[in-house]
Amino acid sequence: MAWSFRKRIKIIPGVHLNVSKSGISTSIGVRGASITVGKNGTFLNTSIPQLGLYNRQQLSDGRRLPSPNPVFEEVESEGRGNIFSADVQEITTEGMEGIKEAILLAGQQRDELHKDLRKVKSQLTFSLIKRSASFLLGYGLIWKQIPQRLKEDTEAQRDAIRQIREQIANSYVPLDVDFDSETEQLFERVVASFGKLMTSRKIWDVTSAHYQDRVKTRSSASTIVKKREIRFSADSLPFIRSNFQVLCFRNANGGDLYFYPGFIVMYSGVKRFAVISFDELIFSFRAISFTETGSVPADSRVMYHTWAKVNKNGTRDKRFKANYQIPVVRYGEIALKTATGLNEEYEFSNYEYAEDFSRALKAYQTSTKGRG
Repeated sequence: MAWSFRKRIKIIPGVHLNVSKSGISTSIGVRGASITVGKNGTFLNTSIPQLGLYNRQQLSDGRRLPSPNPVFEEVESEGRGNIFSADVQEITTEGMEGIKEAILLAGQQRDELHKDLRKVKSQLTFSLIKRSASFLLGYGLIWKQIPQRLKEDTEAQRDAIRQIREQIANSYVPLDVDFDSETEQLFERVVASFGKLMTSRKIWDVTSAHYQDRVKTRSSASTIVKKREIRFSADSLPFIRSNFQVLCFRNANGGDLYFYPGFIVMYSGVKRFAVISFDELIFSFRAISFTETGSVPADSRVMYHTWAKVNKNGTRDKRFKANYQIPVVRYGEIALKTATGLNEEYEFSNYEYAEDFSRALKAYQTSTKGRG
């Protein structure tokens, strides 16, 4: 009996977004069957706080120091503890389940097809080995139907591999976005500013921030933080397809964040991801003064200098002979939060790029707030 392979794939429902000054509405499947995202179809209804400066300096071991410069006054009153999001299975926004189901179907189908592809490739290799062995051992010259059948099997297996690859390519959620002209321009500005933000010499994911007793430690550091260097990219999830660039925030201690025009996917795996409405996003930006004992990134500006060991009033503690000066540079910080449990913070060596991106996103957010 000749080898054969048959597999039916499901049609993945599409997602249609309508983005305008009146907000964002979302439809799943057939156009017109609208499932509105957020109250009154609004988008990003939590505005970005006023851009401003605050002080948060750090030694190489993660200690943050107050600044003697009155322009950079500390505004935080307490440590923020460990900074990570809730379990990715728990933070999907209410009303986003339809999009999540479509993504889940596409991801699971692609995963199953990849398993089938590996299996057929293995069978093809085995068939080729058997056919070669039939000639090397001679029995294929006597019973010619054996190599002929194996030849037919290999051709069928190669055809199956081609079909599976086509099915994988077609297992995606089609994302269709309708912008009004003004809102599209604002989104394009977000994309352009994100392109610059990605080129920052250093991007860090801040994973914790704890206060310490400055008097007890004889240090001017009021906060101990931990952070890991990561990179941003313009990568999209393979099972969502649209004509718009995706903003990807890598995450050091959880799922990566993929920003689409109307929602965010926090992705840890095919079955472990969340879909978050922009309507729920609390996005904030601020400048920080940062004590840098390592090399100062080329795209950062030194604001002033402090000492590794200081007195209570911030002056040099002369009891430490090896005391040395440390440059304080300005970094930008972006925080992303939702009521459902998203909690991420990022720092950027290029303050200007971080500020420009934040202003662009704020303008886009304001434009799509909705009037309802």
